Amino acid sequence: MIGFAPLVGLTFAALSDDLGANPIEKVTHVTGAWALRFLVVCLAVTPLRRLTGWRMLGLERRTFGLFAFLYAALHLATYVALDLGFDWANLGEDIRKRPYITLGFATFCILLALASTSTRAAARRLGRRWKQLHRLVYLAGIGAVIHFFWLVKADTREPLIYGAIVATLLLFRLAWALRRARAEAA
Repeated sequence: MIGFAPLVGLTFAALSDDLGANPIEKVTHVTGAWALRFLVVCLAVTPLRRLTGWRMLGLERRTFGLFAFLYAALHLATYVALDLGFDWANLGEDIRKRPYITLGFATFCILLALASTSTRAAARRLGRRWKQLHRLVYLAGIGAVIHFFWLVKADTREPLIYGAIVATLLLFRLAWALRRARAEAA
C-alpha cells in the first residue's frame, strides 16, 4: 500500500543512519507533514469525486483518513517519547508555553475520534450522529494547518500553501451546501 511508503522511507533512512544531524526532529517533521498531506487528500476526495465523477475515490476516503491518523499518531509519539522522553512535567510546560502544541494535540484528538469511529459498525451504532461527528474532519484540517503555521518561524510559504488548499476545498463544500439548501427551499 502506497500509504506506508513514507514510513518505509523513514525506516530505511534510520537503518542507514541517513536522518541528518537531528534525527528526532527529522522524524517529527516527516510524520507531521505526511499526516497533513493525507488529511488534505482525505478532504479532497468529495470535491474531486464531484468534479470528475470518479465514484471510486469515495471508497478510498477512509483509507486516507486512517493514514492521516497513523502519521499524526507517529508524529505525537515521536514528540512525547523521543523528544521529551515521557517527561510529563516538560510536556505540561510545553503546552502552557507553546499554543501550537496545544492545537496540535486537539487536532490529534479529533483524528483519534474519527479513526475510532471509522468502521461501518460504528457508523450504524451512531446513526445520524456519525455524519455530524465526521464533519469534524474540516476542523482537523484547519487545526493541522494552523499548527504547522505556528510551528514554523520564518518561511511560512509551505503552511500557507496547505492553508490555501484546505480553504479551497472547504469553499467547494460550502458552495455545494448552499446550492443544495437553495434547491431544497425552492
